[in-house]
Amino acid sequence: MLGQSITRNSVLLALFAVCTTLLIAGTYLLTKDDIALQIRQAEERALLQIVPRSRHDNSMLDDTLPVGPQSVGLGLRQDKRIYVAREEGKVVAVILPAVAPDGYTGAIDLIVGVNRDGTVAGVRALNHRETPGLQAHRKLLFEEPDETPVGDDS
Repeated sequence: MLGQSITRNSVLLALFAVCTTLLIAGTYLLTKDDIALQIRQAEERALLQIVPRSRHDNSMLDDTLPVGPQSVGLGLRQDKRIYVAREEGKVVAVILPAVAPDGYTGAIDLIVGVNRDGTVAGVRALNHRETPGLQAHRKLLFEEPDETPVGDDS
């Protein structure tokens, strides 16, 4: 009697596990394309905040260059992409990935837009673990880029 109960419960548990796994796998298969599209649209919105559509005529998501941890000065821990903005085939700006390793609670992942003339087009924090209230002051730091060319120490 006890053996039959254990066997029956084991079969029910296995059946439940199989059904749950099929449900999760089915949900993933049905939504993976939509999720990929949403991720692409979110990436594009972040890039367009730095280099607006009016300044280029290409898809920056499709016009990229590889960059990795070996690149000096970017602080990357893994391979990333440099996004290129072009107007009539000429480069007008690039958006570089960068990591600020010395945040209060860890690294801060950034994207930095640099115009063709070397001025900063904009900076956006993509990922950080800083105190949420401090984000309110980021506008003072990042929203109004100055026109000093990158590398100009004067």
